[in-house]
Amino acid sequence: MRTAMAALVAAVAVGGCTVQAPQGDGKGPVRIELPEDSSALSASPRADDGKPGAAPTKAAPEVLLAPGDRGRDVRELQARLRQVAWIFEGPTGTYDEATEEAVKGFQGKRGLPRTGETDTVTWRRLLRMTHEPGRWELYLMGGQPAAAPDPRCLTGRVLCISKSSRTLRWMVDGRTVTTAAVRFGSEYTPTREGVFRVYWKSRHHVSTLYDSPMPYAMFFSGGQAVHYSADFAARGYGGASHGCVNVRDEAVIAELFQEVRDGDKVVVYW
Repeated sequence: MRTAMAALVAAVAVGGCTVQAPQGDGKGPVRIELPEDSSALSASPRADDGKPGAAPTKAAPEVLLAPGDRGRDVRELQARLRQVAWIFEGPTGTYDEATEEAVKGFQGKRGLPRTGETDTVTWRRLLRMTHEPGRWELYLMGGQPAAAPDPRCLTGRVLCISKSSRTLRWMVDGRTVTTAAVRFGSEYTPTREGVFRVYWKSRHHVSTLYDSPMPYAMFFSGGQAVHYSADFAARGYGGASHGCVNVRDEAVIAELFQEVRDGDKVVVYW
């Protein structure tokens, strides 16, 4: 039965030593002991024909994470895979096809079954080869926990955008519907702070000033808009906008573009 790593893989026994792993719930480490060899033989007293002395059979290692899973544990897996050059983007926190292929590659290189799922044997091998990722490694491509919403975001329909956590919340009547990682303008072209309104939406917009695409643009202050950025998706925080609020997840911004209406509030705060 699959178990969340935040609860299961807080400490792994390796060669008699205990390796600490971070916790996602902030409650401190939970100590568990995995078998020294999770593929250890599970002896059966009888063969299928009922005769004693049957050869033992191998128990399948427990699956910890698998394609489709999301969350902080997936983010740690991706960060560790990035350390050993099996994945080159993210972490994103979503166990997607790229993560599955990276796990398969890591497993095949070490003679493990290429399942693409992260089981106890795969996880232990990865732990031995990597260090515990810090906050920057975990959130290298964005997606850090969203800051508490500004009080001005708690009523109505609001794009609530925090510069400190570099996140956007789409909120309706005080309830967070969607969150997304965002980046802002540079020191020389800063994103304005304050309370604004969406005054124009342009699905296939191209900047006339910079001759650059701004898909799913939702303008809120002059030429500044919330929009998808392929550059942000590829480079993360290695770049900056010209004042716009860049979103790196195209699926998220496409959904937001459908939901947000002209006149909806935009709050940009630190």
